[in-house]
Amino acid sequence: MESIGFEERVVAVRRFNRFYTRRIGVLHEGLLGSPLSLTEGRVLYELAQRASATASQLASDLALDSGYLSRILAGFEKRGLLERRPSAEDGRQLILGLTDQGREIFTAINARSQAEIAELLQPMSATDQARLINALATVESLLGGAHKADAPAYILRTHQPGDIGWIIHRHGTLYAEEYGWDETFEALVARIAATFIENFDYRRERCWIAECDGEDVGSVLLVKGGAEVAKLRLLYVEPKARGLGRRMHRLRAPVRLSQAHIVDK
Repeated sequence: MESIGFEERVVAVRRFNRFYTRRIGVLHEGLLGSPLSLTEGRVLYELAQRASATASQLASDLALDSGYLSRILAGFEKRGLLERRPSAEDGRQLILGLTDQGREIFTAINARSQAEIAELLQPMSATDQARLINALATVESLLGGAHKADAPAYILRTHQPGDIGWIIHRHGTLYAEEYGWDETFEALVARIAATFIENFDYRRERCWIAECDGEDVGSVLLVKGGAEVAKLRLLYVEPKARGLGRRMHRLRAPVRLSQAHIVDK
């Protein structure tokens, strides 16, 4: 994909947009069998998720023109889906909330949406479902999707089948791209990884994989080098996960090395 020009990339994104909007039924007259448009459905969803909301907050969060949003809210109110009440903190400000009828419509739409996505995923294997979710997370991240403040930036987990192969592959690919190293380095990484697995001592050794939003972004092996020596081998961090400053403090591993010397690759 890097070999194609910018104009071809624009065409590819537009092609995907056409495919996806058709696939999820965005072009249908009503959202999921309801009388609401897609935009109205999104506004209804946001109102259902918030204990309190103002029109200015919704317009900002959804990047909607305030006049357009005002007409949507007026339509909701006319249908009996929306109510407004003065703010307890500022009587000049009106708080928006769904009525019981509004919540009933939201519940029905939400259930249909849940069922449609479940039907979309059902034919896929668990592996393909995971690939799809990771790809969607990548799209969201690259297009500026915000990371939830209360969600962990990273998680550390021990290795699973397939992880060692991933470590070897990413080392070989990245070091070739960044330093021009050939496949002999990848062979060296493969030997180190194979030795680790073949001689793994679960009491004193670990392999940790770092995940960010479900995507593998780093790894490190901790191997014994003697009675009081521990070695860190094959430390690797994906380029996009580097240099994140304070967020990296969450990458803490539950290991204690009393009087141990840490030796790199």
